[in-house]
Amino acid sequence: MYIEIGCVRLDWLLAPASHQGERCLSQSSGHGPGAAIGFLLRATGFAALTCACQAAQAGAQTSSQSQSPDVPPVFKVEVIEATPLPGLDLKLEQIPAPVQTATAADVELSGAVDLSDFLNRRFNGVFVNETQNNPFQPDLNYRGYTASPLLGTPQGLSVYMDGVRMNQPFGDVVSWDLIPRMAIGSTTLMPGSNPLFGLNTLGGALSVQTKDGRSNPGTTVRAIYGSDTRRSAEFEHGGSRANGLNWYVAGNLFAEDGWRDDSPSNVGQLFGKLGWHQTAGDTSLSVGYADNSLTGNGLQDQQFLVHDYASVYTKPDQTDNRATFLNLMTHHEWSRTFGISGNVYYRHIHTDTLNGDINDDSLDQSLYQPNAAEQRALAAAGYTGFPTSGENASNTPFPYWRCIANVLLQDEPGEKCNGLLNRSTTTQHNFGISGQATWRDWLRAGNALTVGAGYDGGRSSFDQSSQLGYLNPDRSVTGVDAFADGVTGGTVDGVPYDNRVNLDGHVDTGSVFASDVLAIHETWNVTLSARFNRVGITNIDRLNPGGGPGSLDGDYVFSRLNPAAGVTFSPTRDLNLYAGYSEGSRAPTSIELGCADPSQPCKLPNALAGDPPLDQVVTRTFEAGVRGTRGGLAWNAGFFHADNFRDILFVASNQTGFGYFKNFGKTRRQGIELGADAHRGRVRGGVGYTWLDATFQSEETVDGTGNSTNDSALSGGKGLEGTLDIEPGDRIPLVPRHMFKAFADVQVLPKLAVDVNLIAASGVYARGNENNAHEPDGTYYLGPGTTPAYGIVNVGARYDLYKWVQLIAQINNLFDAQYYTGAQLQGTGFTSTGNFIARPLPAIDGDFPVRQSTFYAPGAPATFWIGTRFKF
Repeated sequence: MYIEIGCVRLDWLLAPASHQGERCLSQSSGHGPGAAIGFLLRATGFAALTCACQAAQAGAQTSSQSQSPDVPPVFKVEVIEATPLPGLDLKLEQIPAPVQTATAADVELSGAVDLSDFLNRRFNGVFVNETQNNPFQPDLNYRGYTASPLLGTPQGLSVYMDGVRMNQPFGDVVSWDLIPRMAIGSTTLMPGSNPLFGLNTLGGALSVQTKDGRSNPGTTVRAIYGSDTRRSAEFEHGGSRANGLNWYVAGNLFAEDGWRDDSPSNVGQLFGKLGWHQTAGDTSLSVGYADNSLTGNGLQDQQFLVHDYASVYTKPDQTDNRATFLNLMTHHEWSRTFGISGNVYYRHIHTDTLNGDINDDSLDQSLYQPNAAEQRALAAAGYTGFPTSGENASNTPFPYWRCIANVLLQDEPGEKCNGLLNRSTTTQHNFGISGQATWRDWLRAGNALTVGAGYDGGRSSFDQSSQLGYLNPDRSVTGVDAFADGVTGGTVDGVPYDNRVNLDGHVDTGSVFASDVLAIHETWNVTLSARFNRVGITNIDRLNPGGGPGSLDGDYVFSRLNPAAGVTFSPTRDLNLYAGYSEGSRAPTSIELGCADPSQPCKLPNALAGDPPLDQVVTRTFEAGVRGTRGGLAWNAGFFHADNFRDILFVASNQTGFGYFKNFGKTRRQGIELGADAHRGRVRGGVGYTWLDATFQSEETVDGTGNSTNDSALSGGKGLEGTLDIEPGDRIPLVPRHMFKAFADVQVLPKLAVDVNLIAASGVYARGNENNAHEPDGTYYLGPGTTPAYGIVNVGARYDLYKWVQLIAQINNLFDAQYYTGAQLQGTGFTSTGNFIARPLPAIDGDFPVRQSTFYAPGAPATFWIGTRFKF
């Protein structure tokens, strides 16, 4: 028996030992998405690796039939928690959605550095845009919806850890570095707009449960060292007593220089849990602390990547996170039919950022030869060595004298300084309480009714400032005594240069929810759910209070009842069909509310201004599918269709180069998901394929300055600021249409196990290419508006030196593929040789065009690490 997706045959997972010679992936030359994926597999050599693993398995089976405990069974999670809190535990066949689950063993075997990396390697429909290019700062996407650490990114996934919402109150962002990988006990990805998981559950919800001392006794210590001076030391210890007391503690120290230039990171995580177990329930107190310094040097101009794949555009780009986490959770079964659960939590997060950037306002300016007044100011201030004539782009690749002179004159440093140091400080206090009660066999046998309520509060302060400066040959920025404060920065286009923000935000969310799961006969299950959310947001502008023009002061209230309904049907023991409909919503964030006035447009992320109300985003999702089991095989096939109404988009205003957030008519994400997991003997493997169609469904005008088809370019103004018209059916940027994943865990020898996994994806449209029509011309517009398809292979190995000592090794991107997970069209301030240049092109009707380029998010090259694991 085999399953075939395009040209990829999966009979290697299912065929008996006598068919070893037939287990390699098919080499058929079909057409369409399946053929493309097959080509990727062959191009990356994954087929050869698969066959090699099969041969190793055959030899291992000959020598020994014992199965290593490191290879877990396919059916990892018997029941699934259908809410963030424990209590409503359902079997997979009762849930009208293709839920994906994983255990701590799955995470460990994958070789992933953190939770987001694991999801990208193993979960179907998940992909990452490495916009920051730091392993702990990805934009994680599922079905075209995002959970990102970057402020201003529309967030469409909710994330929970032990019932605590990890989306932060300011911006709903998710900091993946604050979720300790080694403490993860299980992970559940719930697809769709499930209202039981609250706000931001537009495309899905991720629920993480941490380990405890009862289920994870003993002590484990792991140390690794590898490429880019990556080193890490981890430990965990758990235990319990007969009286019910149990404890668990885990810690991680991680540091690396980073594979890109000047990109070091340091991560320190500590997590502990003290619990009390009784026959009828559990109570636990969890404590977490993190102190992390992450460098994410972001997108790079494609001109530089050709010559130096590890280069950075500008620097530094640093994020420091310090966070404290407290969570008291309890679950108690009062009787066979009634149970309650709840939690009380508190989080404190302090984030500092420092970004060295090009000042885009300087790129169309004359930055080289100081004029007579500027020369006098420099001389009066004691400067010497400045040019008195003849300075130009050809002999001065990194100008700075006009910047310094304009600071002295308090004239136009906002236009004459080509560098910026952007700083921000965010402090957040997040707290809440939630509880739920579940009645089983309420109306009849097989019925489960859950009713709950919750409150989440957030108090945030956000302070942002920009210091002007000049670029150095190493593309760092030296600051000068001028700021974007409306005074010392002078003017830009005649307007005082001011992008300061000092904003306090209060977010209070109250909710009530209910779910009823009704088992009808032995073959049907019907689920009805609903959640009512009321969100109050108060913005307090510390710079411009009072609510007048330009003030960020404002009070907003958003409320909505989100319903869901679904049905599952099991005509046989091994076959299950499902269909479901759900609605989810998210309220606008303070960032979006602070830049929503057409009369006060802003340039994100550098400024906020004005705050008329926005409507909340509503997503309506329908999905249906079929899944089944056969022996050691579990498989699924499904279709989903999700429409976002009143989506929030950053659009262009009538003031060229500026924009504001606006409710956008409709966007759509729909697709097909196919997956299979299998376990036979010493081999466990899985595959997943997703076809995802993410499109705009309404007309809109957005900024298109980097696009060769913007309105200015089409009328003869190439390289000048312009806008794009989005048409229904245009594909949403940064979302791949095809994704394919495969993995195999093979016990090659009694003491040697190997893990191989493949991640493949089609290319994406760049941000800035929303009309999907950009074409480079080699002069004004450089680089395509898309990324190429890619496939990467990761390999890990584990060797049991002794019963308590294991040697481990990992190679990521085995074939050293150069690939890109995202892209953006924008102006570039450098030549192909790496020199800064302003006014690179002749003037058009008095305006100087800026050369536009494609910026890529490069993926990491081949890297490796080795280490040891001690378990007592």
